[in-house]
Amino acid sequence: MQQFIPQNPDFEQMIVEKMKGNHFMNHLGFKTSSIQAGIIEGYLKIEEYHKQQLGFLHGGVTATLADLVAGFACFTLVQKEQSVVTAEMKISYLNPGLGPVAYCKGYVLKAGKKLYFAEAEIFTENNNILTLIAKGSGTYAVI
Repeated sequence: MQQFIPQNPDFEQMIVEKMKGNHFMNHLGFKTSSIQAGIIEGYLKIEEYHKQQLGFLHGGVTATLADLVAGFACFTLVQKEQSVVTAEMKISYLNPGLGPVAYCKGYVLKAGKKLYFAEAEIFTENNNILTLIAKGSGTYAVI
């Protein structure tokens, strides 16, 4: 994985502050476990309201988690006065999301002047076994 140099030396604090103010993310219960230049990792304790039929993690929740970690991974690399918005996001659902916790990792593949390309991986843990349940690929516009 490529190593990136953030344009804002205070990117970690900026991400923490932005995440505190992200009401949707906080409503879901998403927690960050690692912030690095171009990489965000976190987790979600799966509650009953996150599930769809058969107890699987809801596809909308899964897609939201992928977009959160990939988008914030891009946001770690922009200048202080810039923002990042999702231009396009594709989710591939690979396995049912079963288990008490979802682990998420977003990472930047390519950082351009106006567009960033990032991916996300979402796992669930069940009986101490991690299962990749979805992958996301996104294009993010720098504004």
